[in-house]
Amino acid sequence: MKKQGLLIGFLVLTVACNMTTPIPASESAPMATLPSTPVPAPTTPTDSPLPTPHPRYFSDEFESHSLFWQFFQTGGIDSPLSMIENGVLRINISSRDTWFLGIHNAHTYSNVVVQAKISAGSAGSMGLVCRYTESDGWFEFNIASDGSYSVLLGRWLAPGIAKYIPIAADGSKLLAAGNINHEIGLSCEENTLNLYVGETLLRRLDVTNYGLTRGNIGVTAASFEEAPMTAFFEWVRVSGE
Repeated sequence: MKKQGLLIGFLVLTVACNMTTPIPASESAPMATLPSTPVPAPTTPTDSPLPTPHPRYFSDEFESHSLFWQFFQTGGIDSPLSMIENGVLRINISSRDTWFLGIHNAHTYSNVVVQAKISAGSAGSMGLVCRYTESDGWFEFNIASDGSYSVLLGRWLAPGIAKYIPIAADGSKLLAAGNINHEIGLSCEENTLNLYVGETLLRRLDVTNYGLTRGNIGVTAASFEEAPMTAFFEWVRVSGE
């Protein structure tokens, strides 16, 4: 992520890196998983109804809390906070160089389209995730406040410590520098990632060599050198395998 061609060719980057293209450096921090509202234990077997299956394709407009979202931190000193507020998923990141992942764990997908309406009023980045697995890694498509975008391969080294391998980074006339305010999309289709801003195809990437074939979808937000950073996801949609 950031300026044209800046990141391509780097072998491995760790989270919370202070570079022009803000890919985080390898700062160790405890993995932050925000607690979900506990489900009371049934008093008798008849008090325990079967759970309602979560639809495979869905639109989450964040009108209520969901037990299927799980959050992870890497880098940074303070733990970010996520909350449902006024119909949006709000992520508050108080420390610099902090990366935050929200993974929806109801289903895994091979071919899938993930879309979101995103906004942020301060320096940082926001994006989408596909093919997330704890063991093998994940793809990220991120939009930054300087008008650039990046595609990264993320992998856990240890709990709370991730590394990022840049796949692509560039700028675009579709992405103005300043506040982030976009509808974005990430299509993972066989060995290809398709990146969208609104309905416009931003870029198509061959990811054959990275070996990720299936996993969860998710969202991501990160602060750079400036903090705090607040990110808003108005909705997230999952469709079309």
